[in-house]
Amino acid sequence: MGILKKWFGRGAVHKDLHMLLLIGGLYSLSTALSNTFVNVYLWKQSGEFLDIGIYNLSVVFFQPFTFILAGRMAKKIDRIFVLRLGVIFLSGFFLCVLLVGDRATDFLVLLGGLLGVGYGFYWLAFNVLTFEITEPETRDFFNGFLGILSSFGGMVGPVLAGYIISNLAKNAGYSIIFGISLFLFSIAVLLSFFLDRRPAGGSYLFARIWRERKNNQSWRMITNANFFQGIREGTFMFVISVFVFIKTGSEMAIGNFGLINSAISFVAYFLASRYIKESMRKKAILAGGVILYASVFLVAYGVSYAKLLMYAAVIAIAYPILLVPYVSMTYDVIGTAWKAAEMRIEYIVVREVFIHLGRFVSILGFIASVTLFKPEESLPVFLLIIGAGHLCIYLFVRKVKIVL
Repeated sequence: MGILKKWFGRGAVHKDLHMLLLIGGLYSLSTALSNTFVNVYLWKQSGEFLDIGIYNLSVVFFQPFTFILAGRMAKKIDRIFVLRLGVIFLSGFFLCVLLVGDRATDFLVLLGGLLGVGYGFYWLAFNVLTFEITEPETRDFFNGFLGILSSFGGMVGPVLAGYIISNLAKNAGYSIIFGISLFLFSIAVLLSFFLDRRPAGGSYLFARIWRERKNNQSWRMITNANFFQGIREGTFMFVISVFVFIKTGSEMAIGNFGLINSAISFVAYFLASRYIKESMRKKAILAGGVILYASVFLVAYGVSYAKLLMYAAVIAIAYPILLVPYVSMTYDVIGTAWKAAEMRIEYIVVREVFIHLGRFVSILGFIASVTLFKPEESLPVFLLIIGAGHLCIYLFVRKVKIVL
């Protein structure tokens, strides 16, 4: 952790930050191993875009409700308990996938619900802890280093999973990688006991912080941006891996896609966290949004594996350029908002609800496009529409003013 101390300086790195980054790294590795392949696993069983849509809609449907509940629990009980609960539900998801096996498509809503609840508890607690542990001057570095860990997991996970699945008969490889993910989440549960308890007091005022959007323009603009962030993420977070499998019929190809994406992202996150200064945030968000929208044209028409690999490389550069300053700006807006110290949990919950409202709308649109029209005709147009989500972020963040 010497590198962290050098980066953060002034003794700002402490045990909880070490543990939070380690848990985040285990989460990234586990999800990199399995989450991409869950959608492919379901596709191989049914071959229906509708089934993939229902599963992912279930995930994002349960998440915002879980965020609201998790926020209340974090306020009344303890954030570490909520984090632990999230990891336990995520472990339960992989256990359930292992148990249902080839009948997974019969349990789409159950599986999606388990994952959505797990995500909701985990990310609410992780985001609140990030807000509490970091300071304005360290957030860019923290988000960048976490991005590096995520990219490292993304390099190792998909290639390892693709190799295992491709070299074992039938679905034996899937059982192995889901089992490894279950094991990694179990370690994360144990590590959570090393985090210091962080109880919070006071009332849980979710509705009041939602209404604060009327009083605080910067908060309103950030939440609007969060919604459009979700509009793109909702569909793109699962459809690309399915495209790769459709074009190649190979899980190893998905692993190579992930390796290219994460290897470039690893370097890009490091550079973004080091060189994108606070004064450059809005321009960086615009540049990242433009590149991300341009990348959609690689996968909308005439899709080939070569184009998909190009897409992997382009978004690996663009996402760090956009996300490192955007996430830091979001936390700074929350940190300077009305009663931020007392209501930080409510601010995080409202933010996440807006992101997932966008994702929900996105996946509903995906389901409509593949059921009402021929997917090969409707999906390119649909992707070009929702692909502008990250570009729209700049329209809102340019109006954000942070008063320290």
